[in-house]
Amino acid sequence: MQLTTIRKMTGVLELMTGLHIGSGNTEMHIGGTDNPVIKHPKTQEPYIPGSSLKGKIRSLLEWRLGVVGLTEGKPLGFAHIAAIQNQADQSSAKDLLKLFGGAPEGSGGNLDLIEEIGPTRLAFWDCPLTREWVSEMNRRNLLLTETKMENMIDRIRGVAEHPRNTERVPAGAQFEFALTIRVHDNENLAPMIYEGLKLLELTGLGGSGSRGYGKVRFTSLSLDGADVLAELAAVNLAEVA
Repeated sequence: MQLTTIRKMTGVLELMTGLHIGSGNTEMHIGGTDNPVIKHPKTQEPYIPGSSLKGKIRSLLEWRLGVVGLTEGKPLGFAHIAAIQNQADQSSAKDLLKLFGGAPEGSGGNLDLIEEIGPTRLAFWDCPLTREWVSEMNRRNLLLTETKMENMIDRIRGVAEHPRNTERVPAGAQFEFALTIRVHDNENLAPMIYEGLKLLELTGLGGSGSRGYGKVRFTSLSLDGADVLAELAAVNLAEVA
């Protein structure tokens, strides 16, 4: 196995609805929000962690492949490959492990499988806000986040209870998207990447997706400087099923 090249995919990820990716901060502050978003420790600007993108896209592709039951909810690993009976599905599962990585110790000592899959191909980078969007918000004297009030409705009395507030990055915010792809032996794993990005657009990112949070879209997408937004738009999930 030989490293052929390293490709770079970049783009702009725009929020269609407010996004909440929690900071994990459980400390309560007077006048603060119940659920703050994650922010850069130096700039205090919200961002999308690369780990959030990788985890969500991998999970969506595993559901798409139909292996979540086989893995009992755990990430797909080397140990699960032999249990996939369909040849095409097994090939897709191997491609997924090539892209996102797995635990070789679960291969049962199958050195041929370890060599076939090789190292993790994808690296997702944290996505900062675009400087253009931040400048526009500053020019209009607007904040980079919003606070959304929510509550529970008592079905019998018809009154709101347990009010809480959640911090979100507002709709319209734009983030700089970037990932790198290690290519070995001139392989082409781009179709699975596009499929994962399309699934992300259709299902959203972050928490509270069932309540309308986190719908996103790519307004631009390039691979090694060439526009590939058309390739993303051309993904037909009915055809790749």
